[in-house]
Amino acid sequence: MFAPQMQEKRSQKKAVVIGAGVAGLAASIRLAKSGFHVQLVESNDQVGGNIREIRSGPFRFDTGPSILTKPEYISELFLLWNKNPEDYIRFLQVEPLFRNFFSDGTFINSFTDRKKFEAELKQKSHEHFSQVNKLLDESGEIFRLTHEVFLERSLHVAKNYLNWPTLRGIFRFNRIRAFQSMHNYNRKKFKDERLVQLFNRYASYNGSNPFEAPATLNVITHFAVNGGSFLPEGGMISITKALKKLAEETGVEIKLNSPVTKICHEKGKVTGVETNGSFIPADVVLSNADIHYTYRKLLPEIPMPKIIAEQPRSSSVIVFYWGINKIIPNLELHNTFFGKSDIAEYDALFKKETICDDPTVYLYNSSSLNPSDAPEGMSNWFVMVSAPFNNGQDWEKTTAELRKNVLRKLSEVLHEDVSALIVSEKIMTPPMIEKNTNAWLGSIYGNSSNKIFSAFLRHANFSRKIKGLYFSGGSVHPGAGIPLCLLSAKITSELISRRVK
Repeated sequence: MFAPQMQEKRSQKKAVVIGAGVAGLAASIRLAKSGFHVQLVESNDQVGGNIREIRSGPFRFDTGPSILTKPEYISELFLLWNKNPEDYIRFLQVEPLFRNFFSDGTFINSFTDRKKFEAELKQKSHEHFSQVNKLLDESGEIFRLTHEVFLERSLHVAKNYLNWPTLRGIFRFNRIRAFQSMHNYNRKKFKDERLVQLFNRYASYNGSNPFEAPATLNVITHFAVNGGSFLPEGGMISITKALKKLAEETGVEIKLNSPVTKICHEKGKVTGVETNGSFIPADVVLSNADIHYTYRKLLPEIPMPKIIAEQPRSSSVIVFYWGINKIIPNLELHNTFFGKSDIAEYDALFKKETICDDPTVYLYNSSSLNPSDAPEGMSNWFVMVSAPFNNGQDWEKTTAELRKNVLRKLSEVLHEDVSALIVSEKIMTPPMIEKNTNAWLGSIYGNSSNKIFSAFLRHANFSRKIKGLYFSGGSVHPGAGIPLCLLSAKITSELISRRVK
Protein backbone atom coordinates (compact mmCIF):
# COMPACT_ATOMS: atom_id res chain seq x y z
CA MET A 1 0.00 0.00 0.00
CA PHE A 2 3.06 2.27 0.20
CA ALA A 3 3.98 1.88 -3.48
CA PRO A 4 2.18 5.03 -4.78
CA GLN A 5 3.89 7.22 -2.16
CA MET A 6 7.26 5.68 -2.95
CA GLN A 7 6.73 6.29 -6.65
CA GLU A 8 5.78 9.91 -5.98
CA LYS A 9 8.97 10.39 -3.95
CA ARG A 10 11.13 8.85 -6.68
CA SER A 11 9.65 11.16 -9.31
CA GLN A 12 10.06 14.32 -7.21
CA LYS A 13 12.41 16.81 -8.84
CA LYS A 14 15.61 17.48 -6.91
CA ALA A 15 17.21 20.88 -6.44
CA VAL A 16 20.59 21.64 -4.88
CA VAL A 17 21.07 25.18 -3.60
CA ILE A 18 24.69 26.26 -3.04
CA GLY A 19 25.15 28.70 -0.18
CA ALA A 20 22.84 29.32 2.78
CA GLY A 21 22.85 33.10 2.67
CA VAL A 22 19.53 34.91 2.82
CA ALA A 23 18.91 34.35 -0.92
CA GLY A 24 19.80 30.67 -0.66
CA LEU A 25 17.47 30.17 2.30
CA ALA A 26 14.65 32.09 0.61
CA ALA A 27 15.04 30.24 -2.69
CA SER A 28 15.08 26.87 -0.89
CA ILE A 29 11.83 27.72 0.90
CA ARG A 30 10.21 28.77 -2.36
CA LEU A 31 11.43 25.72 -4.30
CA ALA A 32 10.15 23.42 -1.56
CA LYS A 33 6.75 25.08 -1.91
CA SER A 34 6.89 24.33 -5.65
CA GLY A 35 7.33 20.63 -4.93
CA PHE A 36 11.08 20.19 -5.19
CA HIS A 37 13.15 18.08 -2.84
CA VAL A 38 15.71 20.69 -1.82
CA GLN A 39 19.18 20.17 -0.44
CA LEU A 40 20.83 23.38 0.77
CA VAL A 41 24.60 22.95 1.00
CA GLU A 42 26.73 25.42 2.94
CA SER A 43 30.52 25.47 3.32
CA ASN A 44 30.47 27.07 6.79
CA ASP A 45 29.27 25.62 10.08
CA GLN A 46 26.25 27.93 10.23
CA VAL A 47 23.74 29.39 7.80
CA GLY A 48 23.25 33.07 7.02
CA GLY A 49 26.09 34.08 4.70
CA ASN A 50 26.84 37.65 5.73
CA ILE A 51 23.99 37.65 8.26
CA ARG A 52 25.64 35.87 11.16
CA GLU A 53 26.76 36.71 14.67
CA ILE A 54 29.95 36.57 16.67
CA ARG A 55 30.58 36.78 20.38
CA SER A 56 33.47 38.41 22.17
CA GLY A 57 33.31 37.64 25.85
CA PRO A 58 29.92 38.88 27.10
CA PHE A 59 29.25 40.91 23.93
CA ARG A 60 27.18 39.78 20.94
CA PHE A 61 27.56 41.33 17.49
CA ASP A 62 25.70 41.01 14.19
CA THR A 63 28.49 40.50 11.68
CA GLY A 64 27.08 41.81 8.42
CA PRO A 65 24.07 43.87 7.32
CA SER A 66 22.70 45.96 10.16
CA ILE A 67 19.92 47.88 8.42
CA LEU A 68 16.77 46.09 7.36
CA THR A 69 14.32 47.58 4.88
CA LYS A 70 11.29 45.96 3.27
CA PRO A 71 10.68 43.37 6.03
CA GLU A 72 7.53 42.36 4.13
CA TYR A 73 9.80 40.48 1.72
CA ILE A 74 10.74 38.22 4.65
CA SER A 75 7.17 37.92 5.91
CA GLU A 76 6.08 36.84 2.42
CA LEU A 77 8.05 33.60 2.79
CA PHE A 78 6.03 32.57 5.84
CA LEU A 79 2.73 33.63 4.30
CA LEU A 80 3.60 31.46 1.30
CA TRP A 81 3.29 28.47 3.63
CA ASN A 82 0.22 29.88 5.43
CA LYS A 83 2.25 30.55 8.55
CA ASN A 84 2.08 33.59 10.81
CA PRO A 85 5.38 35.51 10.41
CA GLU A 86 5.12 36.83 13.97
CA ASP A 87 5.40 33.28 15.28
CA TYR A 88 8.95 33.31 13.89
CA ILE A 89 10.19 36.89 13.82
CA ARG A 90 9.09 40.36 14.92
CA PHE A 91 10.31 43.68 13.57
CA LEU A 92 10.81 46.94 15.44
CA GLN A 93 10.65 50.12 13.36
CA VAL A 94 13.59 52.40 14.08
CA GLU A 95 13.17 56.14 14.68
CA PRO A 96 15.25 58.15 14.25
CA LEU A 97 16.71 56.39 11.27
CA PHE A 98 20.18 57.82 11.87
CA ARG A 99 21.98 60.28 14.03
CA ASN A 100 24.31 62.03 11.57
CA PHE A 101 27.36 63.77 13.03
CA PHE A 102 29.17 66.31 10.85
CA SER A 103 32.67 67.74 10.88
CA ASP A 104 31.42 71.18 11.98
CA GLY A 105 30.34 69.71 15.32
CA THR A 106 26.60 69.54 14.55
CA PHE A 107 24.34 66.55 14.21
CA ILE A 108 21.07 65.99 12.37
CA ASN A 109 18.65 63.15 13.04
CA SER A 110 16.90 61.69 10.00
CA PHE A 111 13.41 60.23 10.24
CA THR A 112 10.91 58.26 8.21
CA ASP A 113 8.22 60.42 9.78
CA ARG A 114 8.41 63.52 7.57
CA LYS A 115 6.92 65.80 10.20
CA LYS A 116 9.65 64.83 12.65
CA PHE A 117 12.28 65.20 9.92
CA GLU A 118 10.93 68.64 9.04
CA ALA A 119 10.97 69.75 12.68
CA GLU A 120 14.57 68.56 12.97
CA LEU A 121 15.67 70.54 9.92
CA LYS A 122 13.80 73.66 11.02
CA GLN A 123 15.85 73.59 14.19
CA LYS A 124 19.22 72.68 12.69
CA SER A 125 19.27 73.81 9.05
CA HIS A 126 18.20 76.70 6.85
CA GLU A 127 17.25 74.22 4.11
CA HIS A 128 13.56 74.34 3.23
CA PHE A 129 12.00 70.94 3.83
CA SER A 130 10.18 71.10 0.50
CA GLN A 131 13.45 70.08 -1.13
CA VAL A 132 13.68 66.99 1.07
CA ASN A 133 10.04 66.22 0.29
CA LYS A 134 10.77 66.51 -3.41
CA LEU A 135 13.76 64.19 -3.23
CA LEU A 136 11.83 61.59 -1.25
CA ASP A 137 8.86 61.78 -3.60
CA GLU A 138 11.09 61.42 -6.65
CA SER A 139 12.94 58.47 -5.11
CA GLY A 140 9.53 56.86 -4.62
CA GLU A 141 8.75 57.49 -8.27
CA ILE A 142 11.98 55.74 -9.28
CA PHE A 143 10.85 52.71 -7.27
CA ARG A 144 7.38 52.71 -8.85
CA LEU A 145 8.89 52.87 -12.33
CA THR A 146 11.49 50.15 -11.75
CA HIS A 147 10.20 47.60 -9.26
CA GLU A 148 7.92 45.64 -11.62
CA VAL A 149 10.29 45.99 -14.57
CA PHE A 150 13.69 45.65 -12.97
CA LEU A 151 13.49 44.50 -9.36
CA GLU A 152 10.87 41.77 -9.57
CA ARG A 153 11.47 40.23 -12.99
CA SER A 154 14.34 38.82 -14.99
CA LEU A 155 15.77 41.32 -17.46
CA HIS A 156 17.01 38.41 -19.55
CA VAL A 157 13.68 36.88 -20.60
CA ALA A 158 12.29 38.49 -23.75
CA LYS A 159 8.60 38.08 -22.94
CA ASN A 160 9.05 40.11 -19.74
CA TYR A 161 9.32 43.20 -21.93
CA LEU A 162 5.91 42.65 -23.51
CA ASN A 163 3.77 44.22 -20.84
CA TRP A 164 2.52 47.65 -19.83
CA PRO A 165 4.73 48.18 -16.72
CA THR A 166 7.84 47.64 -18.84
CA LEU A 167 6.65 49.89 -21.64
CA ARG A 168 5.67 52.54 -19.10
CA GLY A 169 9.15 52.33 -17.60
CA ILE A 170 10.75 52.71 -21.03
CA PHE A 171 8.57 55.70 -21.92
CA ARG A 172 9.47 57.39 -18.63
CA PHE A 173 13.12 56.35 -18.55
CA ASN A 174 14.24 59.94 -18.05
CA ARG A 175 12.36 59.95 -14.74
CA ILE A 176 14.70 57.39 -13.17
CA ARG A 177 17.61 59.87 -13.42
CA ALA A 178 19.97 57.42 -15.15
CA PHE A 179 21.96 60.17 -16.91
CA GLN A 180 22.73 62.21 -13.80
CA SER A 181 25.07 61.23 -10.98
CA MET A 182 23.65 60.79 -7.53
CA HIS A 183 25.87 63.59 -6.20
CA ASN A 184 24.90 66.06 -8.93
CA TYR A 185 21.25 65.34 -8.32
CA ASN A 186 21.59 65.84 -4.56
CA ARG A 187 23.81 68.91 -4.98
CA LYS A 188 21.16 70.62 -7.09
CA LYS A 189 18.52 69.84 -4.50
CA PHE A 190 20.31 71.21 -1.42
CA LYS A 191 22.30 74.25 -0.41
CA ASP A 192 23.18 72.71 2.96
CA GLU A 193 26.25 70.57 2.27
CA ARG A 194 25.38 68.36 5.23
CA LEU A 195 22.22 67.18 3.48
CA VAL A 196 24.18 66.46 0.33
CA GLN A 197 26.49 64.24 2.37
CA LEU A 198 23.57 62.63 4.17
CA PHE A 199 21.77 61.60 0.99
CA ASN A 200 24.96 60.78 -0.94
CA ARG A 201 25.66 58.18 1.72
CA TYR A 202 22.94 55.86 0.46
CA ALA A 203 25.22 54.96 -2.46
CA SER A 204 27.37 53.08 0.05
CA TYR A 205 24.49 50.66 0.65
CA ASN A 206 25.56 48.79 -2.48
CA GLY A 207 29.22 49.78 -2.49
CA SER A 208 28.93 52.58 -5.04
CA ASN A 209 30.45 56.03 -5.56
CA PRO A 210 27.79 58.80 -5.53
CA PHE A 211 30.03 60.97 -7.74
CA GLU A 212 29.83 58.37 -10.52
CA ALA A 213 26.78 56.20 -9.85
CA PRO A 214 23.52 57.29 -11.48
CA ALA A 215 20.85 59.02 -9.42
CA THR A 216 18.73 55.94 -10.15
CA LEU A 217 20.30 54.63 -6.95
CA ASN A 218 18.10 57.05 -5.06
CA VAL A 219 15.74 54.08 -5.08
CA ILE A 220 17.85 53.02 -2.07
CA THR A 221 16.78 56.25 -0.38
CA HIS A 222 13.19 55.25 -1.00
CA PHE A 223 13.72 51.85 0.62
CA ALA A 224 15.56 53.28 3.62
CA VAL A 225 13.70 56.54 4.30
CA ASN A 226 10.23 56.28 2.80
CA GLY A 227 9.86 52.61 3.67
CA GLY A 228 11.57 52.85 7.03
CA SER A 229 14.34 50.95 8.77
CA PHE A 230 13.68 47.97 11.03
CA LEU A 231 15.50 45.85 13.57
CA PRO A 232 14.33 42.30 14.24
CA GLU A 233 13.86 41.47 17.90
CA GLY A 234 17.08 39.75 18.94
CA GLY A 235 19.14 41.45 16.23
CA MET A 236 19.74 40.76 12.56
CA ILE A 237 20.68 37.16 13.35
CA SER A 238 16.95 36.59 14.00
CA ILE A 239 16.41 36.72 10.22
CA THR A 240 18.73 33.77 9.73
CA LYS A 241 17.24 31.82 12.63
CA ALA A 242 13.67 32.37 11.43
CA LEU A 243 14.38 31.39 7.82
CA LYS A 244 16.39 28.34 8.89
CA LYS A 245 13.50 27.17 11.06
CA LEU A 246 11.00 27.67 8.25
CA ALA A 247 13.25 25.89 5.75
CA GLU A 248 13.61 22.86 8.01
CA GLU A 249 9.87 22.78 8.71
CA THR A 250 9.13 22.78 4.97
CA GLY A 251 11.39 19.83 4.23
CA VAL A 252 14.59 21.57 3.11
CA GLU A 253 17.62 19.40 3.91
CA ILE A 254 20.43 21.66 5.15
CA LYS A 255 23.98 20.31 4.91
CA LEU A 256 26.58 22.39 6.78
CA ASN A 257 30.37 22.09 6.50
CA SER A 258 29.80 20.98 2.91
CA PRO A 259 31.80 23.15 0.51
CA VAL A 260 30.85 22.52 -3.10
CA THR A 261 33.94 21.91 -5.19
CA LYS A 262 32.30 21.45 -8.58
CA ILE A 263 29.02 21.98 -10.41
CA CYS A 264 28.64 18.91 -12.61
CA HIS A 265 27.05 18.96 -16.04
CA GLU A 266 26.89 16.75 -19.09
CA LYS A 267 25.83 17.49 -22.67
CA GLY A 268 24.76 21.00 -21.75
CA LYS A 269 22.63 19.96 -18.78
CA VAL A 270 23.35 20.16 -15.07
CA THR A 271 23.63 16.81 -13.26
CA GLY A 272 24.49 17.79 -9.69
CA VAL A 273 27.36 18.93 -7.48
CA GLU A 274 30.40 17.50 -5.79
CA THR A 275 30.93 18.18 -2.08
CA ASN A 276 33.13 16.50 0.52
CA GLY A 277 34.18 13.94 -2.07
CA SER A 278 30.62 12.88 -2.81
CA PHE A 279 28.30 13.50 -5.74
CA ILE A 280 24.81 14.87 -5.12
CA PRO A 281 22.56 14.40 -8.17
CA ALA A 282 20.12 17.15 -9.05
CA ASP A 283 17.70 18.24 -11.74
CA VAL A 284 18.39 21.86 -10.80
CA VAL A 285 21.42 23.58 -9.27
CA LEU A 286 21.03 27.10 -7.90
CA SER A 287 24.24 28.87 -6.94
CA ASN A 288 23.86 31.54 -4.32
CA ALA A 289 27.64 32.02 -4.25
CA ASP A 290 29.34 35.09 -5.70
CA ILE A 291 29.10 34.81 -9.48
CA HIS A 292 32.87 35.23 -9.93
CA TYR A 293 33.54 32.49 -7.40
CA THR A 294 30.96 30.26 -9.08
CA TYR A 295 32.64 30.50 -12.47
CA ARG A 296 36.25 30.52 -11.32
CA LYS A 297 36.02 27.75 -8.73
CA LEU A 298 32.95 25.67 -9.51
CA LEU A 299 32.74 26.01 -13.31
CA PRO A 300 36.34 26.64 -14.43
CA GLU A 301 35.69 25.05 -17.83
CA ILE A 302 32.89 27.54 -18.61
CA PRO A 303 34.03 31.08 -19.46
CA MET A 304 32.33 33.86 -17.57
CA PRO A 305 30.45 36.31 -19.82
CA LYS A 306 32.97 38.96 -20.83
CA ILE A 307 30.69 41.85 -19.92
CA ILE A 308 30.49 40.50 -16.35
CA ALA A 309 34.16 39.57 -16.02
CA GLU A 310 35.34 43.04 -17.07
CA GLN A 311 33.10 45.07 -14.77
CA PRO A 312 34.91 46.68 -11.81
CA ARG A 313 34.23 45.39 -8.33
CA SER A 314 32.31 47.33 -5.71
CA SER A 315 33.83 48.40 -2.42
CA SER A 316 34.30 46.31 0.69
CA VAL A 317 34.42 47.21 4.39
CA ILE A 318 36.59 47.05 7.49
CA VAL A 319 34.65 46.45 10.69
CA PHE A 320 35.75 46.85 14.29
CA TYR A 321 33.62 44.95 16.80
CA TRP A 322 34.25 46.75 20.08
CA GLY A 323 32.92 45.90 23.50
CA ILE A 324 32.61 49.28 25.28
CA ASN A 325 32.46 49.51 29.08
CA LYS A 326 30.08 52.46 29.02
CA ILE A 327 26.78 53.62 27.54
CA ILE A 328 27.17 56.85 25.56
CA PRO A 329 23.82 58.68 25.79
CA ASN A 330 24.38 60.72 22.62
CA LEU A 331 24.26 57.64 20.40
CA GLU A 332 21.26 56.12 18.64
CA LEU A 333 20.99 52.64 17.12
CA HIS A 334 22.45 53.84 13.79
CA ASN A 335 25.03 56.63 13.76
CA THR A 336 27.10 58.16 10.96
CA PHE A 337 30.18 60.31 11.54
CA PHE A 338 30.90 62.13 8.30
CA GLY A 339 34.33 63.18 7.12
CA LYS A 340 35.09 66.68 5.90
CA SER A 341 35.29 65.81 2.21
CA ASP A 342 33.12 63.32 0.34
CA ILE A 343 35.11 63.70 -2.86
CA ALA A 344 38.42 62.95 -1.11
CA GLU A 345 36.94 59.89 0.54
CA TYR A 346 35.47 58.39 -2.62
CA ASP A 347 38.51 59.24 -4.74
CA ALA A 348 40.70 57.38 -2.26
CA LEU A 349 38.32 54.44 -2.22
CA PHE A 350 37.67 53.96 -5.93
CA LYS A 351 40.63 55.58 -7.69
CA LYS A 352 43.52 55.00 -5.29
CA GLU A 353 42.12 51.80 -3.75
CA THR A 354 42.85 52.93 -0.23
CA ILE A 355 41.15 54.72 2.67
CA CYS A 356 41.53 58.44 3.30
CA ASP A 357 42.66 59.83 6.67
CA ASP A 358 39.20 61.20 7.47
CA PRO A 359 36.65 58.62 6.31
CA THR A 360 32.97 58.47 7.12
CA VAL A 361 32.39 56.09 10.04
CA TYR A 362 29.22 54.11 10.66
CA LEU A 363 28.48 52.95 14.22
CA TYR A 364 25.75 50.38 14.88
CA ASN A 365 24.88 50.13 18.55
CA SER A 366 22.43 47.22 18.75
CA SER A 367 22.53 47.02 22.55
CA SER A 368 20.64 50.32 22.62
CA LEU A 369 17.50 48.40 21.51
CA ASN A 370 18.58 44.86 22.41
CA PRO A 371 20.15 45.20 25.89
CA SER A 372 21.15 41.54 26.10
CA ASP A 373 23.83 42.20 23.46
CA ALA A 374 26.08 43.75 26.14
CA PRO A 375 26.45 43.57 29.93
CA GLU A 376 24.53 46.11 32.00
CA GLY A 377 26.06 49.56 31.69
CA MET A 378 28.07 48.58 28.58
CA SER A 379 27.62 48.76 24.79
CA ASN A 380 28.47 46.70 21.73
CA TRP A 381 29.77 48.85 18.89
CA PHE A 382 29.88 47.63 15.31
CA VAL A 383 32.13 50.29 13.74
CA MET A 384 32.39 50.12 9.96
CA VAL A 385 34.30 52.05 7.29
CA SER A 386 34.07 51.52 3.53
CA ALA A 387 37.24 49.98 2.12
CA PRO A 388 38.45 49.06 -1.37
CA PHE A 389 38.19 45.47 -2.55
CA ASN A 390 41.18 43.25 -1.88
CA ASN A 391 43.80 44.02 -4.51
CA GLY A 392 46.94 43.13 -2.62
CA GLN A 393 46.99 46.08 -0.22
CA ASP A 394 48.93 45.89 3.05
CA TRP A 395 45.84 45.28 5.14
CA GLU A 396 47.67 45.03 8.44
CA LYS A 397 49.11 48.52 7.98
CA THR A 398 45.90 49.94 6.50
CA THR A 399 43.79 48.56 9.34
CA ALA A 400 46.16 49.87 12.03
CA GLU A 401 46.14 53.38 10.54
CA LEU A 402 42.39 53.30 10.11
CA ARG A 403 41.91 52.24 13.72
CA LYS A 404 43.86 55.27 14.92
CA ASN A 405 41.89 57.63 12.68
CA VAL A 406 38.54 56.17 13.70
CA LEU A 407 39.36 56.36 17.40
CA ARG A 408 40.49 59.96 17.01
CA LYS A 409 37.30 60.94 15.17
CA LEU A 410 34.93 59.22 17.59
CA SER A 411 36.77 60.57 20.63
CA GLU A 412 36.63 64.14 19.31
CA VAL A 413 32.92 64.00 18.46
CA LEU A 414 31.75 62.11 21.54
CA HIS A 415 34.10 63.90 23.94
CA GLU A 416 35.32 60.56 25.28
CA ASP A 417 38.62 58.71 25.13
CA VAL A 418 37.11 55.82 23.20
CA SER A 419 40.31 53.77 23.21
CA ALA A 420 40.15 53.64 27.01
CA LEU A 421 36.60 52.29 26.86
CA ILE A 422 37.37 49.24 24.68
CA VAL A 423 37.37 46.02 26.69
CA SER A 424 37.09 43.54 23.80
CA GLU A 425 37.85 43.72 20.10
CA LYS A 426 37.47 41.71 16.92
CA ILE A 427 38.23 42.98 13.41
CA MET A 428 36.96 42.07 9.94
CA THR A 429 38.92 43.02 6.80
CA PRO A 430 38.33 42.42 3.05
CA PRO A 431 40.61 39.34 2.91
CA MET A 432 38.76 37.86 5.88
CA ILE A 433 35.43 38.57 4.20
CA GLU A 434 36.65 36.80 1.07
CA LYS A 435 37.79 33.79 3.09
CA ASN A 436 34.62 33.54 5.19
CA THR A 437 31.97 34.19 2.54
CA ASN A 438 33.66 33.52 -0.83
CA ALA A 439 32.90 37.10 -1.87
CA TRP A 440 35.32 37.55 -4.76
CA LEU A 441 38.18 39.87 -3.73
CA GLY A 442 36.28 40.64 -0.53
CA SER A 443 33.79 42.80 -2.43
CA ILE A 444 30.57 42.31 -0.51
CA TYR A 445 28.32 43.95 -3.13
CA GLY A 446 29.51 42.12 -6.27
CA ASN A 447 30.28 44.25 -9.31
CA SER A 448 30.01 48.02 -8.84
CA SER A 449 27.05 50.14 -9.94
CA ASN A 450 29.15 53.19 -10.75
CA LYS A 451 28.26 53.39 -14.44
CA ILE A 452 24.97 54.47 -16.01
CA PHE A 453 23.79 50.98 -16.91
CA SER A 454 25.81 48.90 -14.42
CA ALA A 455 22.74 48.05 -12.38
CA PHE A 456 21.11 46.66 -15.53
CA LEU A 457 24.15 44.58 -16.50
CA ARG A 458 24.37 42.15 -13.64
CA HIS A 459 24.55 38.47 -14.48
CA ALA A 460 21.27 36.80 -15.40
CA ASN A 461 19.55 34.52 -12.89
CA PHE A 462 20.10 31.54 -15.18
CA SER A 463 22.79 30.04 -17.39
CA ARG A 464 22.43 30.21 -21.16
CA LYS A 465 25.00 27.43 -21.60
CA ILE A 466 23.95 24.84 -19.01
CA LYS A 467 20.30 23.87 -18.74
CA GLY A 468 19.13 23.62 -15.14
CA LEU A 469 21.77 25.97 -13.71
CA TYR A 470 20.54 29.12 -11.98
CA PHE A 471 21.95 31.97 -9.88
CA SER A 472 20.73 34.14 -7.03
CA GLY A 473 22.22 36.47 -4.42
CA GLY A 474 23.77 39.90 -4.29
CA SER A 475 26.22 39.44 -7.18
CA VAL A 476 23.53 38.80 -9.81
CA HIS A 477 20.29 40.45 -10.86
CA PRO A 478 18.75 42.54 -9.32
CA GLY A 479 21.60 43.40 -6.90
CA ALA A 480 23.02 43.48 -3.39
CA GLY A 481 21.37 44.06 -0.03
CA ILE A 482 18.80 42.00 1.86
CA PRO A 483 15.70 43.18 -0.08
CA LEU A 484 17.27 42.62 -3.50
CA CYS A 485 18.73 39.27 -2.47
CA LEU A 486 15.25 38.17 -1.42
CA LEU A 487 13.87 39.38 -4.76
CA SER A 488 16.60 37.50 -6.63
CA ALA A 489 15.49 34.33 -4.83
CA LYS A 490 11.90 35.01 -5.88
CA ILE A 491 12.81 35.71 -9.51
CA THR A 492 14.99 32.60 -9.76
CA SER A 493 12.65 30.19 -8.00
CA GLU A 494 9.76 31.32 -10.21
CA LEU A 495 11.89 30.79 -13.33
CA ILE A 496 12.76 27.29 -12.12
CA SER A 497 9.16 26.42 -11.27
CA ARG A 498 8.01 27.43 -14.76
CA ARG A 499 10.82 25.75 -16.63
CA VAL A 500 11.43 22.51 -14.71
CA LYS A 501 8.44 20.19 -14.80
